[in-house]
Amino acid sequence: MKLIASLRRTAKSLRLRQHYFLLLTLLVMATCIIIGGVKQQPLQAQTVPAATRNNPWQYASFPVENFQAYTSPFGYRTSPVDGTTQFHYGLDMAAPLGSYVRNWWGGKVVELSDDTGCGTRIAIQSGQWKHIYCHLMGHVEETPQGRYLIDREGGVILGQGQNVPASARIARVGMTGRTTGPHLHWELKYADKYIDPALVLQKMYSRHSTSRS
Repeated sequence: MKLIASLRRTAKSLRLRQHYFLLLTLLVMATCIIIGGVKQQPLQAQTVPAATRNNPWQYASFPVENFQAYTSPFGYRTSPVDGTTQFHYGLDMAAPLGSYVRNWWGGKVVELSDDTGCGTRIAIQSGQWKHIYCHLMGHVEETPQGRYLIDREGGVILGQGQNVPASARIARVGMTGRTTGPHLHWELKYADKYIDPALVLQKMYSRHSTSRS
């Protein structure tokens, strides 16, 4: 517990994106140690597909502002809501309520919903990648012009079918759906198969390090 507390304090004080990536591996390892008795899916079990030549990892964006901590990794876990053992298909990132969520990679908004345990939800398609953002502020409205996620207080109006560039603000961290605190639940799929977001962040950091050297 002292290790996680120390890492969280450090993460809160860091503002540069690459520092988030450095802390990710340590936080995931610490979480797996603490959740005793629950079978964890090893991070090495997956291979992250390479980025395309026209859209390399260096242009991808960290998905949330005011990041505080990684609170739940990809894999089997004990649900904080009902205590059952279940597979967690995303990576949870704690941030203050109302913090802006940024689009990970340029693409098209293909799904908007607010009627599941995921709460207010966005799915964006970028080639074979689909990135999903859950527990957002705002709600979804059907209008004569189309389907929209609307968060008027945050100044967010996002339309289904809209093209969104990487790093654009697309929503705000909320507490909609099944959640015990404000955070972004972030899922990634490649060719319709779930990918551990922690591995993708590690690849992104590796790419940034290579670009700087």
